[in-house]
Amino acid sequence: MKRGKGSAEMPFLDHLEELRARLIWVAVAVLTLSVGGFFIVTELDVIGLLKRPITPLVPEGMLLFTSPTEPMAVTLKLSFVVGIVLALPIIVYHTWAFLSPALFEREKKALVPALIGAFVLFLLGVAMAYFLVLPLGLRFLLGFQTQALSPIITIGEYLRFATRLILAFGVIFELPLVTLLLSLLGIINAGTLRRYRRHAIVGVASLSAILTPADVGTMLMMMAPLLVLYEISILLVAAVDRRRLVGSSPQPIAD
Repeated sequence: MKRGKGSAEMPFLDHLEELRARLIWVAVAVLTLSVGGFFIVTELDVIGLLKRPITPLVPEGMLLFTSPTEPMAVTLKLSFVVGIVLALPIIVYHTWAFLSPALFEREKKALVPALIGAFVLFLLGVAMAYFLVLPLGLRFLLGFQTQALSPIITIGEYLRFATRLILAFGVIFELPLVTLLLSLLGIINAGTLRRYRRHAIVGVASLSAILTPADVGTMLMMMAPLLVLYEISILLVAAVDRRRLVGSSPQPIAD
């Protein structure tokens, strides 16, 4: 592995040793901050925040549990998730420190805005899922066959459902950034994205069916932003293509 432009090559074993050391630091940070996450979950009522979309739809606004250990298990799982979130700056730092020696200066300049953009897009996806898709999806699912059925929903199953949906939306909102990076690397262009638009629609439908619950409404609520993000990706990549074309065109020779 070469450390930047014109620098000496790093021995492979040293490279692995550095990776191992940084992974240990990340693991220690996550575990340590998960302890703090436990107090955040219990003191700031994170479970209450996550169950807020379903509270008006279940009897007395309460979720059930079927095992004596389930409340503690749910709390520990959420504490670990909070620990990962709190450790993100440390994770990003060690990722940057590990990769930056192998990057050229222009790549380093592009990486920081890319990380910021990824974070913003992820938050937008999470917000859309929490404030719009999750409440509407729950209202549809729990309003189906109510004359014959009564819901008995456990906290573990609900949190599994809710976190899966929220994280899925956070991830799919990274699509414009991923396509932009692929374009900057010369792997795809706007023509390719336009040519495979029909294939993308089929792929988006399949992905939405996998990531969302088995109801058409929630699936369509994921498909719609994905298709919009795909069209935005085409516009971004087209702008990169135009800039690359202008940059590669021969400059007139001055008299």
